[in-house]
Amino acid sequence: MRTVRAVAWKEIQIFFLSPTAYIVGLIFLALAGFFFSRDLGDPFPEATLSPFFQGAVVIFILLAPALTMRLIAEESKLGTIELLLTSPVRDWEVILGKYLASLIFFLALVAMSGFYVILLFVYASPDPGPIYAGYLGLVLYGAAALAVGLLTSTLTNNQIVAAVVAMGILLALFFADLAFGAVGGFPGEIIGELGMKTHFDDFDRGIIDTKHIVYYLSVITFFLFLSVRALEARRWR
Repeated sequence: MRTVRAVAWKEIQIFFLSPTAYIVGLIFLALAGFFFSRDLGDPFPEATLSPFFQGAVVIFILLAPALTMRLIAEESKLGTIELLLTSPVRDWEVILGKYLASLIFFLALVAMSGFYVILLFVYASPDPGPIYAGYLGLVLYGAAALAVGLLTSTLTNNQIVAAVVAMGILLALFFADLAFGAVGGFPGEIIGELGMKTHFDDFDRGIIDTKHIVYYLSVITFFLFLSVRALEARRWR
């Protein structure tokens, strides 16, 4: 794990010193603030973070690829991937270290949205259960989206291509629940269960179901596994 920490620490320093990462963070907070305040103008606004949670999962379709697109693609473009692959570092350590770095930066962004929670408790009396559940779902959703973005960054040397492909996959997973109505029957139900948004909605309602937690952890594991295999394939090119 020492190697994983070294890789993660190097990437964390890049994240927190990169102006691009801060621009992405500012965009996230600005859009999150918009979704949080969107319904406050209603005559009887609800003391809930549901608009923020629902908006945040849409933002992650853009945010996660923006955070992960450079992790491996930039190494490939600059030629440093060969140095990395010939060093005494295992492929899974590289992938896990880079993933943890993006996850830590992502968690820092989500933590800053705690300001909205403070405002809610200062000016209202919200039910804390849905807030805790919503944040758990948000972290799991974002972690899964980052794993998708890391895979596409491993597959190409072009950061833009990596980001666009990741957005396409995340959009497909976001709208997969619509397949139940479009396809219908058992096939539609199976496709619908693959949708990331489907498994988030219960968290937004304050329901923590083990099935949804297992789903997100499975998505993370699956895409990280594919990333390791893709990096191994690079070694033999």
